[in-house]
Amino acid sequence: MMLIPTHHFRDIERKPEYLQPEKCVPPPHPSPVGTMWFIRDGCGIACAIVTWFLVLYAEFVVLFVMLIPSRDYVYSIINGIVFNLLAFLALASHCRAMLTDPGAVPKGNATKEFIESLQLKPGQVVYKCPKCCSIKPDRAHHCSVCKRCIRKMDHHCPWVNNCVGENNQKYFVLFTMYIALISLHALIMVGFHFLHCFEEDWTNLLQAYGLTREGTAEARLSLHEKKQPLKVSSTECSSFSPPTTVILLILLCFEGLLFLIFTSVMFGTQVHSICTDETGIERLKRKHQPRERRGSWKSVKETFGGDFSPNWFNPFSGPCDPEPLSDRAWVRQAASLSDTDNTETTEEQSEERKDEDSVEVIDE
Repeated sequence: MMLIPTHHFRDIERKPEYLQPEKCVPPPHPSPVGTMWFIRDGCGIACAIVTWFLVLYAEFVVLFVMLIPSRDYVYSIINGIVFNLLAFLALASHCRAMLTDPGAVPKGNATKEFIESLQLKPGQVVYKCPKCCSIKPDRAHHCSVCKRCIRKMDHHCPWVNNCVGENNQKYFVLFTMYIALISLHALIMVGFHFLHCFEEDWTNLLQAYGLTREGTAEARLSLHEKKQPLKVSSTECSSFSPPTTVILLILLCFEGLLFLIFTSVMFGTQVHSICTDETGIERLKRKHQPRERRGSWKSVKETFGGDFSPNWFNPFSGPCDPEPLSDRAWVRQAASLSDTDNTETTEEQSEERKDEDSVEVIDE
């Protein structure tokens, strides 16, 4: 059989015996509901730690450099509550995205017994992942980092040390949204802080030399005062020295601007994927794998957990519970053979096809 070059799959022997069940570990018992999911990847763990460090750094600068030293208590209290609330929601969303099973397919279920239990009919196929020895349902893709097949996998994000898939896409969207909001909020506060402090310092400088309109006539500096070092810095601008304050604020500006751009783009792409019901991987394969899409509003409700409500923005409220995988979910029509996934295949072409009336098992 002639293979399509863009799909490095192979059309294997159409018998369940090919699955070599002795090489597939039987699927483990389902984990209890609420079991924590965690990927032991060094790069992902480091990126997650850096994410928390950067958020906590922004928290430190906002509180101890800008808000606490300010004498405008209303301004400090309002902005402190808003910033801390957004930071808490961002970190909570990050934890949920990192520690939630993104939709992993049961590992090791590509056994002869399981295939036979599906009672496949002629013209139907099932797809086996040779890397995790699993039967892949539709729209599932293998992640080389998680070492599992993930349902509706969009991409693997090292910043949350997890795949973005069917069960945790909501948390990832909230994470990017709240990070973008606290970045924007921090940039606005830094701007106001610079303007206020510069204005305060210039006012003190003019008053010190008697150059203000109110004090020009009567302000005179004595010879003794002129010999003293001039102190015009305002203690309400920062409790740190001016050079330290400037460095901390510049670093916060750089961090806020960088993360505002990055997370805004990610938030936009994720919302677009949800509304079009098309993951990032599916978008890359669009030309080779056309498929029927659901209505955008239905996809949005499934991702965020029902009709529009405040729970959409709550990282402690999960998405709609996915329907259990039925026998039909594992089976696809033979017509989709030419549209098979081209991202996880590594094996060579096998023997010629046999038993034309038997059921096809495709190794992806």
